[in-house]
Amino acid sequence: MAVNSIDTAPGEAVFAAVDLGATSGRVITGRVGPGTLELTEAHRFANTPVRLPDGLRWDVLALYQGMLDGLRAAGRSGPVASIGVDTWAVDYGLLDADGALLGLPFHYRDERNSRASERLPDGCGVRELYAVSGLQHLPFNTVFQLLAHRATAQWGTARTLLLMPDLLVHWLTGSVGAESTNASTTGLLDARSGDWSPELIGQLGLERSLFPPLREPGDPAGTLLPHVAEFTGLPAGTPVTTVASHDTASAVAAVPATEAEFAYISCGTWSLAGLELDAPVLSEESREANFTNERGVDGTVRYLRNIMGMWLLEECRRVWDRAGMPLGLAGLLADAAASEPFAAVIDPDDASFLAPGDMPARIDAYLLRTGQTPPRTPGGYVRCVLESLALAHRRTLRRAAELAGRDPVRIHLVGGGSRNELLCQWTADASGLPVRAGPAEATALGNILLQARAHGLVGDLAGLRRLVARTQELRLYAPRGDRRAWDRAEARLGPSIGCVDTGATTGPKGTEV
Repeated sequence: MAVNSIDTAPGEAVFAAVDLGATSGRVITGRVGPGTLELTEAHRFANTPVRLPDGLRWDVLALYQGMLDGLRAAGRSGPVASIGVDTWAVDYGLLDADGALLGLPFHYRDERNSRASERLPDGCGVRELYAVSGLQHLPFNTVFQLLAHRATAQWGTARTLLLMPDLLVHWLTGSVGAESTNASTTGLLDARSGDWSPELIGQLGLERSLFPPLREPGDPAGTLLPHVAEFTGLPAGTPVTTVASHDTASAVAAVPATEAEFAYISCGTWSLAGLELDAPVLSEESREANFTNERGVDGTVRYLRNIMGMWLLEECRRVWDRAGMPLGLAGLLADAAASEPFAAVIDPDDASFLAPGDMPARIDAYLLRTGQTPPRTPGGYVRCVLESLALAHRRTLRRAAELAGRDPVRIHLVGGGSRNELLCQWTADASGLPVRAGPAEATALGNILLQARAHGLVGDLAGLRRLVARTQELRLYAPRGDRRAWDRAEARLGPSIGCVDTGATTGPKGTEV
Protein backbone atom coordinates (compact mmCIF):
# COMPACT_ATOMS: atom_id res chain seq x y z
CA MET A 1 0.00 0.00 0.00
CA ALA A 2 1.42 3.37 -0.94
CA VAL A 3 1.87 5.84 1.87
CA ASN A 4 1.62 9.56 1.23
CA SER A 5 4.28 11.84 2.65
CA ILE A 6 3.43 13.07 6.15
CA ASP A 7 4.26 16.73 6.70
CA THR A 8 5.04 17.80 10.24
CA ALA A 9 4.88 21.25 11.78
CA PRO A 10 7.20 22.54 14.53
CA GLY A 11 6.46 20.68 17.75
CA GLU A 12 5.15 17.62 15.88
CA ALA A 13 6.70 14.23 15.15
CA VAL A 14 5.75 10.97 13.45
CA PHE A 15 5.85 7.65 15.29
CA ALA A 16 5.43 4.12 13.92
CA ALA A 17 3.28 1.57 15.74
CA VAL A 18 3.72 -2.12 15.00
CA ASP A 19 0.38 -3.58 16.12
CA LEU A 20 -0.05 -7.35 15.80
CA GLY A 21 -3.39 -8.97 16.49
CA ALA A 22 -4.53 -12.58 16.47
CA THR A 23 -5.64 -12.47 12.82
CA SER A 24 -3.66 -9.63 11.23
CA GLY A 25 -0.80 -7.24 11.74
CA ARG A 26 -0.24 -3.70 10.61
CA VAL A 27 2.18 -0.84 10.84
CA ILE A 28 0.52 2.52 11.47
CA THR A 29 2.17 5.92 11.59
CA GLY A 30 0.88 8.68 13.83
CA ARG A 31 1.53 12.40 13.60
CA VAL A 32 1.40 13.88 17.11
CA GLY A 33 1.60 17.45 18.28
CA PRO A 34 -0.32 19.97 20.40
CA GLY A 35 -3.93 19.29 19.44
CA THR A 36 -2.85 16.94 16.62
CA LEU A 37 -3.30 13.17 16.47
CA GLU A 38 -3.57 11.70 12.98
CA LEU A 39 -3.08 8.07 11.95
CA THR A 40 -2.08 6.60 8.58
CA GLU A 41 -1.96 2.89 7.81
CA ALA A 42 1.39 2.08 6.19
CA HIS A 43 1.02 -1.66 5.73
CA ARG A 44 -1.31 -4.52 6.68
CA PHE A 45 -0.58 -8.24 6.52
CA ALA A 46 -2.19 -11.51 7.56
CA ASN A 47 -1.39 -13.40 10.74
CA THR A 48 -2.00 -17.03 9.79
CA PRO A 49 -1.07 -19.73 12.33
CA VAL A 50 0.32 -23.05 11.13
CA ARG A 51 -0.59 -26.48 12.45
CA LEU A 52 2.48 -28.67 12.76
CA PRO A 53 2.62 -32.30 13.94
CA ASP A 54 3.36 -31.15 17.50
CA GLY A 55 0.69 -28.47 17.70
CA LEU A 56 -0.60 -25.07 16.59
CA ARG A 57 2.17 -22.49 16.11
CA TRP A 58 2.53 -18.81 15.20
CA ASP A 59 4.40 -18.10 11.96
CA VAL A 60 6.55 -15.50 13.70
CA LEU A 61 8.99 -15.30 10.77
CA ALA A 62 6.18 -14.17 8.45
CA LEU A 63 5.07 -11.68 11.10
CA TYR A 64 8.59 -10.31 11.40
CA GLN A 65 8.86 -9.93 7.63
CA GLY A 66 5.50 -8.18 7.53
CA MET A 67 6.69 -5.83 10.26
CA LEU A 68 9.88 -4.99 8.34
CA ASP A 69 7.92 -4.38 5.14
CA GLY A 70 5.61 -2.09 7.10
CA LEU A 71 8.48 -0.13 8.62
CA ARG A 72 9.99 0.32 5.16
CA ALA A 73 6.64 1.67 3.93
CA ALA A 74 6.41 3.95 6.97
CA GLY A 75 9.89 5.32 6.31
CA ARG A 76 8.96 6.29 2.77
CA SER A 77 6.41 8.76 4.17
CA GLY A 78 9.06 10.80 6.00
CA PRO A 79 11.21 10.78 9.15
CA VAL A 80 10.10 8.39 11.89
CA ALA A 81 10.98 9.57 15.40
CA SER A 82 10.49 6.20 17.09
CA ILE A 83 9.04 2.69 16.76
CA GLY A 84 6.86 0.80 19.27
CA VAL A 85 5.67 -2.81 19.19
CA ASP A 86 2.52 -4.32 20.73
CA THR A 87 0.95 -7.76 20.29
CA TRP A 88 -1.48 -10.09 22.00
CA ALA A 89 -0.48 -11.47 25.40
CA VAL A 90 0.77 -14.72 27.00
CA ASP A 91 2.62 -16.32 24.05
CA TYR A 92 6.41 -16.43 23.94
CA GLY A 93 9.56 -17.68 22.22
CA LEU A 94 12.51 -19.44 23.82
CA LEU A 95 16.11 -18.52 22.94
CA ASP A 96 19.15 -20.74 23.35
CA ALA A 97 22.54 -19.65 24.73
CA ASP A 98 23.45 -18.13 21.34
CA GLY A 99 20.22 -16.12 21.19
CA ALA A 100 18.69 -18.33 18.49
CA LEU A 101 14.92 -18.97 18.55
CA LEU A 102 14.05 -22.54 19.53
CA GLY A 103 11.20 -23.27 17.15
CA LEU A 104 8.07 -21.34 16.22
CA PRO A 105 6.13 -20.10 19.29
CA PHE A 106 3.09 -22.11 20.30
CA HIS A 107 -0.38 -20.62 19.79
CA TYR A 108 -2.47 -19.98 22.90
CA ARG A 109 -5.29 -22.04 21.39
CA ASP A 110 -3.11 -25.14 21.25
CA GLU A 111 -4.66 -28.09 23.08
CA ARG A 112 -1.58 -28.73 25.25
CA ASN A 113 -2.44 -25.75 27.46
CA SER A 114 -5.69 -27.13 28.87
CA ARG A 115 -3.98 -30.38 29.83
CA ALA A 116 -1.13 -28.55 31.57
CA SER A 117 -3.51 -26.31 33.54
CA GLU A 118 -4.88 -29.44 35.22
CA ARG A 119 -1.50 -30.55 36.60
CA LEU A 120 -0.26 -27.86 38.96
CA PRO A 121 2.49 -28.85 41.40
CA ASP A 122 1.52 -29.64 44.98
CA GLY A 123 1.31 -26.54 47.15
CA CYS A 124 0.85 -24.23 44.15
CA GLY A 125 -2.83 -24.46 43.29
CA VAL A 126 -5.16 -21.88 41.85
CA ARG A 127 -5.61 -20.09 45.17
CA GLU A 128 -1.87 -19.77 45.71
CA LEU A 129 -1.32 -18.53 42.18
CA TYR A 130 -4.07 -15.92 42.48
CA ALA A 131 -2.91 -14.67 45.87
CA VAL A 132 0.39 -13.61 44.30
CA SER A 133 -0.29 -12.90 40.61
CA GLY A 134 -3.97 -11.92 40.79
CA LEU A 135 -4.40 -13.42 37.34
CA GLN A 136 -7.63 -14.79 35.91
CA HIS A 137 -7.36 -18.58 35.69
CA LEU A 138 -7.27 -19.36 31.97
CA PRO A 139 -5.73 -22.48 30.46
CA PHE A 140 -3.58 -20.51 28.02
CA ASN A 141 -1.84 -18.37 30.66
CA THR A 142 1.91 -18.43 30.11
CA VAL A 143 2.47 -20.30 33.36
CA PHE A 144 0.51 -23.31 32.05
CA GLN A 145 2.13 -23.12 28.64
CA LEU A 146 5.52 -23.31 30.35
CA LEU A 147 4.51 -26.36 32.36
CA ALA A 148 3.60 -28.07 29.07
CA HIS A 149 6.77 -26.89 27.33
CA ARG A 150 8.98 -28.06 30.19
CA ALA A 151 8.21 -31.67 29.28
CA THR A 152 9.87 -31.34 25.85
CA ALA A 153 13.50 -32.04 24.90
CA GLN A 154 13.79 -28.45 23.69
CA TRP A 155 13.40 -27.12 27.22
CA GLY A 156 16.89 -28.14 28.30
CA THR A 157 18.53 -25.78 25.82
CA ALA A 158 16.36 -22.75 26.61
CA ARG A 159 18.14 -19.83 28.29
CA THR A 160 15.82 -16.85 27.76
CA LEU A 161 12.06 -16.41 27.50
CA LEU A 162 10.76 -13.47 25.46
CA LEU A 163 7.07 -12.68 25.12
CA MET A 164 6.00 -12.02 21.54
CA PRO A 165 6.50 -8.22 21.46
CA ASP A 166 9.78 -8.54 23.37
CA LEU A 167 10.98 -11.11 20.82
CA LEU A 168 10.24 -8.76 17.93
CA VAL A 169 11.93 -5.85 19.71
CA HIS A 170 14.94 -8.13 20.28
CA TRP A 171 15.15 -8.85 16.56
CA LEU A 172 14.93 -5.12 15.79
CA THR A 173 17.50 -3.96 18.33
CA GLY A 174 19.41 -6.92 19.80
CA SER A 175 18.30 -5.90 23.30
CA VAL A 176 16.62 -8.23 25.80
CA GLY A 177 13.86 -7.20 28.19
CA ALA A 178 10.33 -7.93 29.38
CA GLU A 179 7.72 -5.18 29.17
CA SER A 180 5.67 -5.04 32.37
CA THR A 181 2.06 -4.88 31.10
CA ASN A 182 2.59 -8.02 29.04
CA ALA A 183 4.69 -9.72 31.73
CA SER A 184 1.71 -9.32 34.06
CA THR A 185 -0.28 -11.74 31.88
CA THR A 186 2.16 -14.62 32.46
CA GLY A 187 0.93 -15.53 35.94
CA LEU A 188 4.48 -15.13 37.26
CA LEU A 189 4.48 -11.43 38.19
CA ASP A 190 3.72 -10.29 41.74
CA ALA A 191 0.59 -8.15 41.45
CA ARG A 192 1.56 -6.02 44.44
CA SER A 193 5.23 -5.35 43.74
CA GLY A 194 5.10 -5.46 39.95
CA ASP A 195 8.24 -7.63 39.88
CA TRP A 196 8.80 -11.24 38.85
CA SER A 197 7.83 -13.52 41.74
CA PRO A 198 10.79 -15.74 42.67
CA GLU A 199 8.46 -17.74 44.95
CA LEU A 200 6.05 -18.71 42.16
CA ILE A 201 8.85 -19.30 39.67
CA GLY A 202 10.60 -21.61 42.14
CA GLN A 203 7.46 -23.46 43.21
CA LEU A 204 6.65 -24.21 39.58
CA GLY A 205 10.12 -25.62 38.99
CA LEU A 206 11.16 -22.90 36.54
CA GLU A 207 14.51 -21.12 36.31
CA ARG A 208 14.55 -17.47 37.37
CA SER A 209 17.28 -16.80 34.80
CA LEU A 210 14.77 -17.41 31.97
CA PHE A 211 12.98 -14.15 32.72
CA PRO A 212 14.64 -10.90 31.57
CA PRO A 213 14.71 -7.59 33.42
CA LEU A 214 11.45 -5.67 33.32
CA ARG A 215 10.86 -2.54 31.29
CA GLU A 216 8.15 0.08 31.71
CA PRO A 217 6.21 1.87 28.95
CA GLY A 218 8.32 4.82 27.87
CA ASP A 219 11.68 3.18 28.57
CA PRO A 220 14.16 3.12 25.68
CA ALA A 221 14.50 -0.37 24.17
CA GLY A 222 17.47 0.33 21.89
CA THR A 223 18.05 1.41 18.30
CA LEU A 224 17.69 -0.44 15.01
CA LEU A 225 20.39 -2.94 14.18
CA PRO A 226 22.40 -2.05 11.05
CA HIS A 227 20.88 -4.79 8.87
CA VAL A 228 17.35 -3.79 9.98
CA ALA A 229 18.04 -0.15 9.18
CA GLU A 230 19.44 -1.13 5.79
CA PHE A 231 16.37 -3.21 4.87
CA THR A 232 13.79 -0.69 6.10
CA GLY A 233 15.61 2.40 4.84
CA LEU A 234 15.29 3.99 8.29
CA PRO A 235 18.32 5.67 9.88
CA ALA A 236 20.55 3.34 11.91
CA GLY A 237 19.99 5.41 15.04
CA THR A 238 16.18 5.19 14.90
CA PRO A 239 15.06 4.47 18.48
CA VAL A 240 12.68 1.72 19.53
CA THR A 241 10.61 2.84 22.51
CA THR A 242 8.96 0.48 25.00
CA VAL A 243 5.19 0.91 24.85
CA ALA A 244 2.40 -0.91 26.67
CA SER A 245 3.18 -3.99 24.61
CA HIS A 246 0.09 -5.93 25.63
CA ASP A 247 -2.34 -4.62 23.04
CA THR A 248 -5.13 -4.28 25.60
CA ALA A 249 -2.92 -2.14 27.83
CA SER A 250 -2.22 0.21 24.92
CA ALA A 251 -5.94 0.30 24.09
CA VAL A 252 -6.89 1.15 27.68
CA ALA A 253 -4.27 3.91 27.73
CA ALA A 254 -6.11 5.47 24.77
CA VAL A 255 -9.59 5.28 26.35
CA PRO A 256 -10.92 8.86 25.89
CA ALA A 257 -12.13 9.13 29.49
CA THR A 258 -12.64 12.56 30.99
CA GLU A 259 -14.49 11.27 34.07
CA ALA A 260 -12.85 9.66 37.12
CA GLU A 261 -15.21 6.68 37.41
CA PHE A 262 -15.47 4.84 34.12
CA ALA A 263 -15.63 1.28 32.82
CA TYR A 264 -14.08 0.11 29.60
CA ILE A 265 -14.52 -2.65 27.05
CA SER A 266 -11.72 -3.27 24.58
CA CYS A 267 -13.63 -5.20 21.96
CA GLY A 268 -12.07 -7.11 19.09
CA THR A 269 -11.42 -10.84 18.82
CA TRP A 270 -11.91 -10.72 22.60
CA SER A 271 -13.91 -8.39 24.79
CA LEU A 272 -11.80 -7.24 27.73
CA ALA A 273 -14.24 -5.61 30.14
CA GLY A 274 -13.28 -3.97 33.40
CA LEU A 275 -12.11 -1.01 35.44
CA GLU A 276 -8.88 0.91 35.91
CA LEU A 277 -7.74 0.77 39.55
CA ASP A 278 -4.86 2.03 41.66
CA ALA A 279 -4.29 -1.32 43.41
CA PRO A 280 -5.08 -5.00 42.70
CA VAL A 281 -8.12 -6.79 44.12
CA LEU A 282 -6.83 -10.13 45.41
CA SER A 283 -9.77 -11.29 47.52
CA GLU A 284 -11.14 -14.82 47.39
CA GLU A 285 -14.38 -13.34 46.01
CA SER A 286 -12.42 -11.82 43.16
CA ARG A 287 -10.72 -15.14 42.40
CA GLU A 288 -14.02 -17.00 42.45
CA ALA A 289 -15.49 -14.45 40.05
CA ASN A 290 -12.43 -15.02 37.85
CA PHE A 291 -11.25 -11.42 37.51
CA THR A 292 -7.71 -10.61 36.52
CA ASN A 293 -5.34 -7.92 37.80
CA GLU A 294 -3.05 -6.93 34.93
CA ARG A 295 -0.68 -4.00 34.94
CA GLY A 296 -1.53 -0.84 33.06
CA VAL A 297 0.34 2.36 32.34
CA ASP A 298 1.84 4.34 35.24
CA GLY A 299 1.31 1.59 37.81
CA THR A 300 -2.44 1.32 37.24
CA VAL A 301 -4.23 -2.03 37.40
CA ARG A 302 -6.45 -3.33 34.61
CA TYR A 303 -9.09 -5.15 36.64
CA LEU A 304 -11.04 -7.12 34.05
CA ARG A 305 -12.35 -10.38 32.68
CA ASN A 306 -11.68 -11.93 29.30
CA ILE A 307 -14.89 -12.50 27.36
CA MET A 308 -15.05 -14.29 24.04
CA GLY A 309 -15.65 -11.38 21.69
CA MET A 310 -16.16 -10.84 17.97
CA TRP A 311 -14.40 -14.19 17.43
CA LEU A 312 -17.84 -15.80 17.63
CA LEU A 313 -19.22 -13.70 14.80
CA GLU A 314 -16.10 -13.95 12.64
CA GLU A 315 -16.01 -17.75 12.97
CA CYS A 316 -19.67 -17.88 11.89
CA ARG A 317 -18.86 -15.75 8.86
CA ARG A 318 -15.93 -18.01 7.92
CA VAL A 319 -18.24 -21.05 7.97
CA TRP A 320 -20.82 -19.29 5.82
CA ASP A 321 -18.12 -18.12 3.39
CA ARG A 322 -16.82 -21.68 2.99
CA ALA A 323 -20.37 -22.88 2.35
CA GLY A 324 -20.70 -20.45 -0.56
CA MET A 325 -22.66 -17.86 1.43
CA PRO A 326 -20.38 -14.79 1.49
CA LEU A 327 -22.45 -12.47 3.64
CA GLY A 328 -21.41 -8.86 4.14
CA LEU A 329 -21.34 -7.51 7.68
CA ALA A 330 -23.73 -4.63 6.93
CA GLY A 331 -26.38 -7.01 5.61
CA LEU A 332 -25.93 -9.39 8.53
CA LEU A 333 -26.37 -6.57 11.04
CA ALA A 334 -29.50 -5.35 9.26
CA ASP A 335 -30.93 -8.88 9.35
CA ALA A 336 -29.97 -9.19 13.03
CA ALA A 337 -31.75 -5.95 13.87
CA ALA A 338 -34.91 -7.32 12.22
CA SER A 339 -34.70 -10.71 13.96
CA GLU A 340 -36.70 -11.68 17.03
CA PRO A 341 -35.20 -10.23 20.25
CA PHE A 342 -33.84 -12.70 22.80
CA ALA A 343 -34.92 -15.74 20.80
CA ALA A 344 -31.75 -17.48 21.98
CA VAL A 345 -28.86 -16.54 24.28
CA ILE A 346 -25.52 -18.22 24.95
CA ASP A 347 -22.68 -17.92 27.43
CA PRO A 348 -19.95 -16.55 25.11
CA ASP A 349 -17.27 -18.09 27.33
CA ASP A 350 -18.49 -21.65 27.11
CA ALA A 351 -15.46 -23.87 26.45
CA SER A 352 -17.06 -25.28 23.29
CA PHE A 353 -16.57 -21.92 21.54
CA LEU A 354 -12.79 -21.68 22.09
CA ALA A 355 -11.25 -23.58 19.19
CA PRO A 356 -11.56 -22.70 15.50
CA GLY A 357 -14.30 -24.60 13.70
CA ASP A 358 -17.99 -24.71 12.83
CA MET A 359 -19.30 -21.99 15.14
CA PRO A 360 -22.97 -22.11 14.03
CA ALA A 361 -23.05 -25.85 14.75
CA ARG A 362 -21.50 -25.26 18.18
CA ILE A 363 -24.07 -22.55 18.93
CA ASP A 364 -26.81 -24.99 17.89
CA ALA A 365 -25.40 -27.66 20.21
CA TYR A 366 -25.21 -25.21 23.13
CA LEU A 367 -28.79 -24.03 22.58
CA LEU A 368 -30.18 -27.56 22.31
CA ARG A 369 -28.26 -28.54 25.44
CA THR A 370 -29.86 -25.63 27.31
CA GLY A 371 -33.39 -26.22 26.01
CA GLN A 372 -33.44 -23.42 23.43
CA THR A 373 -34.27 -23.40 19.74
CA PRO A 374 -31.38 -22.66 17.34
CA PRO A 375 -31.78 -19.73 14.91
CA ARG A 376 -32.97 -20.43 11.38
CA THR A 377 -31.18 -17.57 9.59
CA PRO A 378 -27.71 -16.00 9.67
CA GLY A 379 -29.30 -12.83 11.04
CA GLY A 380 -30.70 -14.86 13.93
CA TYR A 381 -27.23 -16.19 14.77
CA VAL A 382 -25.78 -12.69 14.69
CA ARG A 383 -28.51 -11.38 16.98
CA CYS A 384 -27.91 -14.29 19.37
CA VAL A 385 -24.16 -13.55 19.47
CA LEU A 386 -24.46 -9.78 19.91
CA GLU A 387 -27.20 -9.90 22.54
CA SER A 388 -25.19 -12.53 24.42
CA LEU A 389 -22.07 -10.37 24.30
CA ALA A 390 -24.04 -7.37 25.58
CA LEU A 391 -25.27 -9.52 28.50
CA ALA A 392 -21.72 -10.67 29.22
CA HIS A 393 -20.53 -7.06 29.18
CA ARG A 394 -23.28 -6.08 31.61
CA ARG A 395 -22.69 -8.91 34.05
CA THR A 396 -18.92 -8.57 34.00
CA LEU A 397 -18.88 -4.81 34.61
CA ARG A 398 -21.50 -4.99 37.36
CA ARG A 399 -19.52 -7.65 39.19
CA ALA A 400 -16.25 -5.75 38.74
CA ALA A 401 -17.83 -2.65 40.24
CA GLU A 402 -19.12 -4.65 43.23
CA LEU A 403 -15.77 -6.30 43.92
CA ALA A 404 -13.74 -3.10 43.50
CA GLY A 405 -16.18 -0.80 45.31
CA ARG A 406 -16.57 1.47 42.28
CA ASP A 407 -19.58 3.10 40.64
CA PRO A 408 -18.79 3.79 36.97
CA VAL A 409 -20.91 6.45 35.27
CA ARG A 410 -20.00 5.56 31.67
CA ILE A 411 -18.70 2.68 29.58
CA HIS A 412 -16.00 3.39 27.00
CA LEU A 413 -16.09 0.77 24.25
CA VAL A 414 -12.95 0.90 22.11
CA GLY A 415 -11.44 -1.26 19.38
CA GLY A 416 -12.99 -2.75 16.27
CA GLY A 417 -16.22 -3.60 18.09
CA SER A 418 -16.89 0.13 18.52
CA ARG A 419 -17.92 0.20 14.84
CA ASN A 420 -20.72 -2.31 15.52
CA GLU A 421 -23.68 -0.09 16.27
CA LEU A 422 -25.93 -2.93 17.43
CA LEU A 423 -23.37 -4.18 19.95
CA CYS A 424 -22.77 -0.67 21.29
CA GLN A 425 -26.48 0.13 21.62
CA TRP A 426 -27.36 -3.21 23.17
CA THR A 427 -24.48 -2.90 25.66
CA ALA A 428 -25.94 0.46 26.72
CA ASP A 429 -29.46 -0.98 26.88
CA ALA A 430 -28.39 -4.01 28.91
CA SER A 431 -26.17 -2.14 31.36
CA GLY A 432 -28.26 0.99 31.82
CA LEU A 433 -25.10 3.08 31.33
CA PRO A 434 -24.25 5.37 28.42
CA VAL A 435 -21.67 3.88 26.05
CA ARG A 436 -19.08 6.10 24.40
CA ALA A 437 -17.86 4.19 21.36
CA GLY A 438 -14.42 4.73 19.84
CA PRO A 439 -11.75 5.06 18.90
CA ALA A 440 -11.63 1.92 16.77
CA GLU A 441 -7.83 2.18 16.53
CA ALA A 442 -7.33 2.48 20.28
CA THR A 443 -4.40 0.05 20.43
CA ALA A 444 -2.37 1.86 17.75
CA LEU A 445 -3.25 5.21 19.32
CA GLY A 446 -2.06 4.08 22.74
CA ASN A 447 1.15 2.70 21.24
CA ILE A 448 1.87 5.95 19.38
CA LEU A 449 0.93 8.28 22.24
CA LEU A 450 3.14 6.46 24.73
CA GLN A 451 6.04 6.94 22.33
CA ALA A 452 5.11 10.61 21.95
CA ARG A 453 4.98 11.00 25.72
CA ALA A 454 8.46 9.49 26.05
CA HIS A 455 9.64 12.10 23.55
CA GLY A 456 8.06 14.97 25.49
CA LEU A 457 5.16 15.71 23.13
CA VAL A 458 2.32 14.52 25.39
CA GLY A 459 1.78 15.05 29.09
CA ASP A 460 0.39 12.68 31.70
CA LEU A 461 -2.10 9.85 31.15
CA ALA A 462 -5.08 12.17 31.69
CA GLY A 463 -3.69 14.61 29.13
CA LEU A 464 -3.08 11.78 26.68
CA ARG A 465 -6.72 10.74 27.01
CA ARG A 466 -7.98 14.31 26.58
CA LEU A 467 -6.06 14.51 23.31
CA VAL A 468 -7.78 11.33 22.11
CA ALA A 469 -11.19 12.71 23.13
CA ARG A 470 -10.55 15.98 21.27
CA THR A 471 -9.21 14.52 18.04
CA GLN A 472 -10.93 11.16 17.43
CA GLU A 473 -14.39 10.35 16.12
CA LEU A 474 -16.57 9.13 18.99
CA ARG A 475 -20.24 8.24 19.27
CA LEU A 476 -22.49 8.21 22.33
CA TYR A 477 -25.20 5.55 22.84
CA ALA A 478 -27.77 6.31 25.54
CA PRO A 479 -29.63 3.43 27.23
CA ARG A 480 -33.11 2.84 25.92
CA GLY A 481 -35.97 0.38 26.30
CA ASP A 482 -37.02 -1.82 29.22
CA ARG A 483 -34.11 -3.53 30.98
CA ARG A 484 -36.44 -6.16 32.41
CA ALA A 485 -36.24 -7.98 29.07
CA TRP A 486 -32.45 -8.13 29.53
CA ASP A 487 -32.97 -9.38 33.09
CA ARG A 488 -35.14 -12.23 31.84
CA ALA A 489 -32.64 -13.12 29.14
CA GLU A 490 -29.78 -13.15 31.64
CA ALA A 491 -31.76 -15.40 33.99
CA ARG A 492 -31.84 -18.05 31.26
CA LEU A 493 -28.04 -18.29 31.43
CA GLY A 494 -28.05 -19.37 35.08
CA PRO A 495 -25.90 -18.11 37.96
CA SER A 496 -22.62 -19.85 37.11
CA ILE A 497 -21.57 -17.84 34.05
CA GLY A 498 -18.07 -16.50 34.55
CA CYS A 499 -17.57 -18.16 37.94
CA VAL A 500 -14.94 -20.61 39.10
CA ASP A 501 -15.61 -23.91 40.80
CA THR A 502 -13.65 -23.10 43.94
CA GLY A 503 -12.64 -26.69 44.46
CA ALA A 504 -11.23 -27.10 40.96
CA THR A 505 -7.65 -27.04 39.84
CA THR A 506 -8.67 -26.94 36.19
CA GLY A 507 -9.81 -23.90 34.27
CA PRO A 508 -12.99 -22.12 35.35
CA LYS A 509 -16.22 -23.59 34.14
CA GLY A 510 -17.30 -21.89 30.96
CA THR A 511 -14.44 -19.38 30.84
CA GLU A 512 -11.73 -21.21 28.92
CA VAL A 513 -11.24 -18.41 26.44
